[in-house]
Amino acid sequence: MNHAFVTALAEAGHTAESLAGRVGVHPKTVARWANPGHIPQSRHRSTVAELLARDSDTLWPDVVRRREPVWFRPWVDLEREAVTLRSFELAWVPGLLQTEAYARATLAGGVLTPDAVAEFAEARMARQAILTREGGPLLIAVLDEGVLRRRVGNDRALMAAQLARLIEHAESDSVQLHIVPADAPSYPGLDGPFTIADMPDGSRVAYVDGPAQAQILDQASELVKLERRWERIRGEALPRGRSLDLLREAAASWT
Repeated sequence: MNHAFVTALAEAGHTAESLAGRVGVHPKTVARWANPGHIPQSRHRSTVAELLARDSDTLWPDVVRRREPVWFRPWVDLEREAVTLRSFELAWVPGLLQTEAYARATLAGGVLTPDAVAEFAEARMARQAILTREGGPLLIAVLDEGVLRRRVGNDRALMAAQLARLIEHAESDSVQLHIVPADAPSYPGLDGPFTIADMPDGSRVAYVDGPAQAQILDQASELVKLERRWERIRGEALPRGRSLDLLREAAASWT
């Protein structure tokens, strides 16, 4: 039996019937979640975790961890504990803000098998629970405008849905979204994406993506360079309100 799920259900004052009513599934489906190896589909998982006041990876740790790429797990552990995440993306919507369809589209077409694409997309969706849990991190995300304009996948509706999701996040209390407009001059962000995590003990650590491999950095000298780079990128980005206006205009262009 999944004791973590059963305990959370009881502590939240829910029954299988009441939780099923809130999530929109049959009570028998909820009952199955109490069995090892049975988890909600990704579109329900964050809702269940929020209703039970738990993280997805606490309720279903083995399944969630198994679906993450091994090399990425150390960063997920840090991300989960962070107080603030400052993320810059040049080409993609950050994973924490992606729809499942967008995530699958970014993973497909490469060396991954269809099963691996599905597993990694599921893991990416599970990570997003940190943005809705109580005491979760504040995500400050800066995106190049090209992220909003460049089609991912073959369906324009996919991009319309993704930008609609970004608008929802931008209007929430857990995300601050800023856009570097297309008419900005050359700026340090063109060197590539990165994320800086501020940890509860006051320390900082960074995740830097690259074409060959990703790195987790904790050396003071490297972090100072990234901090300077972050401030220069933020200086080119639009304020929050104007970024939201640009985001809405871009979303309308996909419909």
